[in-house]
Amino acid sequence: QVQLVESGGGLVQPGGSLRLSCAVSGTIFSIFTVAWYRQAPGIEREVVASISSGGTTNYAASVKGRFTISRDNAKNTVYLQMSSLKPEDTAVYYCKLLGFGSWGQGTQVTVSS
Repeated sequence: QVQLVESGGGLVQPGGSLRLSCAVSGTIFSIFTVAWYRQAPGIEREVVASISSGGTTNYAASVKGRFTISRDNAKNTVYLQMSSLKPEDTAVYYCKLLGFGSWGQGTQVTVSS
């Protein structure tokens, strides 16, 4: 089985920055694509960013240029660096490994003045 633990969320002001972490265990990690998702009330869960085993990244148009996904295979951890945060970024953020059905508990990000 695979376990994912998200952390780093919190309350920030518009324009601020935040870095999320996702610690993965139960698998070798380095061979899998990892993605960040987010879900806000009344809105379907959406992919924010992903990174492949080879380091190829993809971003949702809404976060392109503001968010950066990265991974540290030695630490079995994926990160999401978020900058220039907007109120519409407010959501619970989750990480997920491609091909696995489990989700972490998520971490709340709230962007408000």
